[in-house]
Amino acid sequence: MPFDPDLDDDLDTEPGGGAPDYSPITLQLQPEHCGQRLDKVIAGLVPQFSRSRLQQWFEEGHVTVDGKPAKGKGTAFGDETVVVQPQPAPEDTAYTPEPMALDIVHEDDAIIVVNKPAGLVVHPGSGNWSGTLLNGLLAHCPQLVSVPRAGIVHRLDKDTSGLMVVGKTLAAQTDLVRQLQARTVKREYFALVWGTPRPSGTVDSPISRDPKDRVKMAVSNAPMAKPAITHYTLLETGELDRRPVSLVQCRLETGRTHQIRVHMQSLGYSLVGDTVYGKQHLRPFFHRQALQARRLGLSHPATGEHMEWVVPLAADFAELLERAGIAEPEAV
Repeated sequence: MPFDPDLDDDLDTEPGGGAPDYSPITLQLQPEHCGQRLDKVIAGLVPQFSRSRLQQWFEEGHVTVDGKPAKGKGTAFGDETVVVQPQPAPEDTAYTPEPMALDIVHEDDAIIVVNKPAGLVVHPGSGNWSGTLLNGLLAHCPQLVSVPRAGIVHRLDKDTSGLMVVGKTLAAQTDLVRQLQARTVKREYFALVWGTPRPSGTVDSPISRDPKDRVKMAVSNAPMAKPAITHYTLLETGELDRRPVSLVQCRLETGRTHQIRVHMQSLGYSLVGDTVYGKQHLRPFFHRQALQARRLGLSHPATGEHMEWVVPLAADFAELLERAGIAEPEAV
């Protein structure tokens, strides 16, 4: 079963098929190349590589002419032997196993439930081609190399802590995706927000890319906006620097990118520490957005049994609540 592209929690990229070929490429220049810039000639002869990658290889000495390192801006004479030694791009090694300490809450033959710390990127991408949760999962469970996205079916922002589930087999992963599509996976978060929201409420507002800032998401009525529903409950109030803050429990029906952060900001209650959707403060109150996926519930993909996990707040989040005069609620 293909992954539903309408689920922003799902990841769009999959590992490429087969290992990249880094064998040296030998080229014999011809008279028609005489007088042209060398980098332009080489780019035409090896179109499978981008001009920027070739330029980098020139600069690093991975392109030689008659056995000597070449400069891309040099001139071709038309009778040279050129050797290009392809180098791995960061994305070529993104699916490399990397041993790391993982806080595994539950594991069996079908699933792994991980308590992800803040600061850990879930999936390799631009600027984060290694050191991700995916790399750690591949080291912990080598069989995940045969499962798309190493079994990952949903994600958390880099600076959001908390629970995630991973399918250890294709069948388990597919079943988990179906549960997400059916909105039967129970996902509850704790968020500390500025201000005092109503005791409870539901935000039913579609989300799409912010047309003014493509890095951000925004509530939108544009045709490409995707449905997004967040239910919230006010748990307790406190103060930071004599400003009111509130601990809010959020339950997701959908899993859009930055959903809680966008929905709470749309109500006027941005998350403490969220410098993307909240106001910049002269005094930093928290080093990340105060958000944790605290509870996860689902039907086990192999047995059908309902299972549920709750984790304590991350130490930094718990310390933030203490500063605000808020006691961490007991798990119920």
